[in-house]
Amino acid sequence: MTAAAPSPSSAATPPVTQTAGEGVAPDLAALAGLTVRHRLRVGRWLAVAVAALLLAQLVVSASTNPRYDWPTFAAYIVSPTILEALWLTIELTVIGAVAGFVLGIGLAAARLSGNRVLAAFSFGFTWVFRSVPLIVQILFWGYLGALYPVIGIGIPFGPTFGSSATKDLLSPFAAAVVGIVLHQAAYGSEIVRAGILGVDPGQHEAARALGIPRWRHFYRITAPQALRIITPAAVNEVIGLLKGTSAVFILALPDLFYRVQVIYGRNGRIIPLLLVAVAWYAALTTLLSIVQHLVEQRLSRGSRDTAVRSAAAVRTEVVA
Repeated sequence: MTAAAPSPSSAATPPVTQTAGEGVAPDLAALAGLTVRHRLRVGRWLAVAVAALLLAQLVVSASTNPRYDWPTFAAYIVSPTILEALWLTIELTVIGAVAGFVLGIGLAAARLSGNRVLAAFSFGFTWVFRSVPLIVQILFWGYLGALYPVIGIGIPFGPTFGSSATKDLLSPFAAAVVGIVLHQAAYGSEIVRAGILGVDPGQHEAARALGIPRWRHFYRITAPQALRIITPAAVNEVIGLLKGTSAVFILALPDLFYRVQVIYGRNGRIIPLLLVAVAWYAALTTLLSIVQHLVEQRLSRGSRDTAVRSAAAVRTEVVA
């Protein structure tokens, strides 16, 4: 009587060892002798070839087409006029982002406070300023003097202590800042609120059970975890704001886009001047993306260390 030959499926299965009181674990010595074969991913390499072909075609077209007018591009890319306009764009972006998110944090806190009046006010504010396009808001504040020629300070429905002409209080730059900040606050409040709601509710209950003060609970537990959720959306919103500041051209503010329009309106070099604006917007967006990557790495340091320790513990258990 002869023994039956082992089936192919049983021959391909790696041997395992079993220790008393433990589950089935693979035989590491036998696994070390197996040969790993990598799959040939035809679809992925085909996509890489198509992408490389399109990129090469774009580079060749941009370098050989005289209509791009690269000499004009080189003449204006770092000219003092463009750099001055670029600084105004950066200034509007920084003011709008910082003040907008500070106001947005207050609106998010009001929405989550449980007070119906504050929650209703926050909801109404967000609804109004998210519904109206940014360029319309900037126009409204820029021409507020047509609706209210004089702005006074005093007691509501009572005496006025002082007043001034609206056009003297709201310059074009101030009107642009007000429109951008209020617009950004509406979006920032929803981003902050989503980050806070994304934290596991069980941690709030545990903090209350342990008697941790609310401010310390928010500062040490909620905020670090919420920032991991908020950061990608917040940086994406700032990048959108960077490009959205071009709407201030409606008030004739000399930002990057407006200055480019003025220059190509004089010399007729539309394509190279637009490329100047595109290059600077792309450079600033790249810088913000790098900052986002560094911040995300910093915020995820604790969770990444925990994951590494867990993986090391699993490897130690398998070897043992």
